[in-house]
Amino acid sequence: MLKFNTINILTLILVVFFQLISVSIWFYGCLFLVWLTITSIGSLHIRWNYHVNSLNSNYEVAQNEVSITFDDGPHAEFTPKVLELLKVYNVKATFFCIGKHIESNPELFRRIISEGHTVGNHTFNHKNNFGFIKTKEVVRELETTNEIIEKVSGLKAKIFRPPFGVTNPRIKKGINTVGLQSIGWSIRSFDTTSKSKNTIVKSIEKKLQKGDIVLLHDTSDKSVEILEQLLLFLKQNKLESVTIDSLFNIKAYA
Repeated sequence: MLKFNTINILTLILVVFFQLISVSIWFYGCLFLVWLTITSIGSLHIRWNYHVNSLNSNYEVAQNEVSITFDDGPHAEFTPKVLELLKVYNVKATFFCIGKHIESNPELFRRIISEGHTVGNHTFNHKNNFGFIKTKEVVRELETTNEIIEKVSGLKAKIFRPPFGVTNPRIKKGINTVGLQSIGWSIRSFDTTSKSKNTIVKSIEKKLQKGDIVLLHDTSDKSVEILEQLLLFLKQNKLESVTIDSLFNIKAYA
């Protein structure tokens, strides 16, 4: 897989080579566009591991296990519905929570943990421009959320999911500074888009195999309905949802 540092080195080598053979300025422009395109795509696709080494799947897992994950909660209306469904089907999941939402719903956050699910850091504000903020602000977003998690639950979170799956050198530095493991996904449900519930469910079922990480959100009735269909599919196909730390045999908390 392509890496940011590798692409930079190859680009520099080509720049030096172009200078030696005295090529037109047009070649430099084309080279820059290629570098920009690769880097932009790599920054937007967490599965590339272009900037940050994220855990996106574990196809070597011995058991018929997958990990269902939820972003953007806890949500006062929809997270309880998600928890009830997980309890009915007796499976576990991982919730990447936004710091300010944990502050607003501390009891619900503690309920997630008490029912055997894993929680992780999803920044404090989940800013739309997260990919453009400075390293200092990235660190502040991560540290603030970890402090809230510890205050509310007593746990020191070690896993993190970047908002929108966006990564770059500043986000990488922030993750390393705080000491977090980035978690991505192998199946993105797109449950927050205008796609229909049935279309999303069929797409997930067509791709899903053991070792996959599924990205959902605990923020709408539509997502809850998708979850119910997915849990039924898992049961019928003898697949079990486990927490991220179980799927990868890692520690979710320090």
